[in-house]
Amino acid sequence: MAEENVVVQSQADMWELIFAFGDSMVLKSAMKLGIADIINKHGSPITISQIAEEISSSPSLDINYLFRIMRFLVSKRLFTSEHKDGDTFYSLTHCGKWLLRDAEFTLAPLLEMQTHEWWLDTWHHLDKCVLEGGVGFEKAHATGLWDFASGNPEYNKLFNQAMACTAKIVVNAVLSNYNGFSGVTSLIDVGGGTGMMIREIVKTHPHITGINFDLQHVLATAPDYPGVVHVPGDMFVQIPQADAVIMKVAKKELRLNGRNYYKMEDFLHTKSFQFQHYNLLLKLTQ
Repeated sequence: MAEENVVVQSQADMWELIFAFGDSMVLKSAMKLGIADIINKHGSPITISQIAEEISSSPSLDINYLFRIMRFLVSKRLFTSEHKDGDTFYSLTHCGKWLLRDAEFTLAPLLEMQTHEWWLDTWHHLDKCVLEGGVGFEKAHATGLWDFASGNPEYNKLFNQAMACTAKIVVNAVLSNYNGFSGVTSLIDVGGGTGMMIREIVKTHPHITGINFDLQHVLATAPDYPGVVHVPGDMFVQIPQADAVIMKVAKKELRLNGRNYYKMEDFLHTKSFQFQHYNLLLKLTQ
């Protein structure tokens, strides 16, 4: 009997893994339908009929599909459901609020990018990466990510928005918990995208001159911000001088100011400035 239970459980575990992709797809559909935004705008628990009316007035809307989506996302704790007066009322959870498109802090753009066909295609080449080496994105699209973005404005926008939404969450935590910016007069955000992170830092610490450093096609869509200069360039060639640098990830050798760096830990502090919070902000070596 014990062996039979193990077999049944292992089968259940495998079924869960096989259909794990469905979680992201249901989440994507909820985002595209704007379900979280509808519930939030209503301001109080809302029925599925009310949600359906806000989504579309079309008679072809299938409320049974919508019900299945809601039931699934309740089980995933994005929404709550309460049965009252013969109907079911849905509310947002803290987790579900990350789907709000117009919220100050949102992960909807990241979800949109990660579930887009352009990005998902790369996962279909994971076995080839094992067998042949290389990068899945390049195998899927016959070009590198940055070249693809450079020639595809829609993808460039999708990628930049995804990076901006995560950067905003991180920089909020940094500004709330870190007090070491007083000794910095110039700060460069390497791979800063459209400049949201460096903008927030400079806005809070206006004595800092901010440099947003990224590829030309990225900066082409970057807004102008007070106290921030957009500088195009390639981080794998050279990074402009500044008191301090922000970087999220360093995956290959960098050459900065005449020196080679192979990992983030190689960026050492100078003077009295040092920051290890989130491994984002590190001082350049003199």
